[in-house]
Formats: sequence, C-alpha cells, structure tokens
Amino acid sequence: MAHHFQKVSASSGRSGRFGKVVLGTIAALGAASIYNGRQARAAEARYPPIGRFLTVDGVRLHYIDRGEGDLIVLVHGTGTIIQDFITSGLIDRLAEHNRVVAFDRPGYGYSDRPGRMWTTEAQAELLEKALRQLNIQDAVMVGHSYGAQLAAALALRAPQLIRALVLISGYFFPTARKDVPFFSAPAVPLIGDLMRYTISPLVARLILPRLIQRMFEPAPVAERFDREFPKELMLRPSQLHAAAEDSGLMIPSAARLAQRYRDLTVPVTIIAGSDDQIVDVGRQSERLHHEIPGSHLLRIPGAGHMVHHTAPDQVVNAILKAVQREETAPSLAPSEPALSIGVSPAVS
Repeated sequence: MAHHFQKVSASSGRSGRFGKVVLGTIAALGAASIYNGRQARAAEARYPPIGRFLTVDGVRLHYIDRGEGDLIVLVHGTGTIIQDFITSGLIDRLAEHNRVVAFDRPGYGYSDRPGRMWTTEAQAELLEKALRQLNIQDAVMVGHSYGAQLAAALALRAPQLIRALVLISGYFFPTARKDVPFFSAPAVPLIGDLMRYTISPLVARLILPRLIQRMFEPAPVAERFDREFPKELMLRPSQLHAAAEDSGLMIPSAARLAQRYRDLTVPVTIIAGSDDQIVDVGRQSERLHHEIPGSHLLRIPGAGHMVHHTAPDQVVNAILKAVQREETAPSLAPSEPALSIGVSPAVS
C-alpha cells in the first residue's frame, strides 16, 4: 500500500511540474506577444506613413510619387521598405529630373498583405494593376534583390508598360539556400503565426545588426542607412510574416521564371556588387547576363548586396542611362561584356 502511494505521489509530482512548465511557457509567450505588440505600435507612431495610399483589388498599397519627367519605378527587396531607396539617396537624386514612384510591396511598410499566396507572379499582377491605375507606362523599372525578380516578372507580363529594366543584386535562378528554412519559418501556418507574434520579433531584434552588416559586406554599413532607416518597422509581426513568406516562395518563383528571361523584349541593365554575401553573383547576375541577349552587366568591386548604398553614383548613372536609352528592344547579338567599376565605399 505504501509502495503504491509512493508511485502515485511521484506521478502526481511529475504531472505538477509539467503543468507548471506549460503554464510558465504560456505566460512567457503571452508576455512576449504583449511586448511585441507594444513595440510594433511604438514603431508605427515613430515612423508614420510617408506617402500616399492606393487600393488595388482590395489591397491597400503605400507608395511615394516625387518629381516630374520620365518615369522611374523602384521596387525594394525582402525585409526592407521604401526608405531603403530614400536613405541610399536614389529617390532624391533621380527625382531631380524624373518622376519617381516607389512602392512598399504587399506586407511591407504600410502596404497590406491579405491572406493569399503572394508569389512573385501574384505581386507582379498587383503591381501591373497599380501602375495602370496611376496611369504609369513607359517606365524604367528598377528592382533590388527580390524586387529585381519581381521587376523581371512584371516586364514579362506587361512589356508595354516598361521602357527598360535595371536589376540590382537580384535572385533569378533556383539554388539551394541554407538560410531559407530559418527565415521562412514564421510563414508556416499556425506554428508560424505563433512564432511571429512571440519568438520571431525577439530573435530578429538580436540578429538584425549582424544581418545588416552581412548585407553591406565587404563595405561598411552606410552611415545614413544606419542612422535613418526605420529598422523597428522591419521587426513588426506583419512584416516578419511577409519576409518569411517571400523567402519561402522565392526559389519556386525563380524556377518558374528561369526559362522565360530570354523572352524579355525591353533593354536590361544588371548591376551587382562583385563581393555580394547574400546572392552568388556568378550563378545569378552573370548567368542572367548570358541568358539575355544584348543585356548590360555592371559589376562593382568592393560592393556587396547593398550596392546602391555603397556605390550610389554608379547605380544612379546606370539608371539614368536606361532612362535616356532609345526605346528599342535588345538585339539578338551576344550579351555585351561585363563592365567592372572600382568603388570606394560611400558614406551617405
């Protein structure tokens, strides 16, 4: 009898400890959710919308529209927002003699991301409708990182709206990437929803400084980006979900688009930092250059993934050349040899 009582007591003790662990975990997750919610609201209060809003197919998009003249449309990459192009100086410099429009992609900044599968093609369809609604055509499309893949998809979908493409630090062809499972986890249904409101913002806050350094390496982080870019907006659960979903969909989208790049009928300029630590320049930008007849490739030594911050002069000049180039389709001649331009890291 005593032996039986001891077994029951031990079992009850273990159950009690397990219950305390469960309750403690729930309490910790609840506290984390409350903290992250407060941080997100504080970030939005500190960094309110800087542009206008446009509703397309029920999706509210945040965008800025500056300057007059030839049209240039800017599309940012995964994790960033419109302010990436502001802190690099691109928008101010390009808007001196051109009309410049830049969008927060779905789920980023202050643009909505309703529940659907936001593949590259789906985002291209939405962007096409946004451009038509704004009566934008004959535009030079400039995309950075994931935005370069999106810009190419839009030019394949609606070439009549596009004068030329400028693709910066892009990801165009499917490759095995070790970082995808980690960064795409917050997009997993149910588990990902729990993560992005509790654990993910805390982890992202810890790793963000190193991630930003890696984006700029081997160059230092641009001083203006470090000082002015609203990093807190990147850590909101809504934007972490968008970035996670894009990370998970990026490779299959690239696989679908890979066989179509040769069908592009607009002039294409490709820009890459020769020492990009995020994407493999040889397997991405250089390969795209060889795939597209008549394309131009500008490799900038000493620059990494954020080449538009490190070498803004070269990037602005390349975009302006695309604006000024005659509206002719690329010839079927072999791609032009790549041009490398040395750079001293800029402090913008």
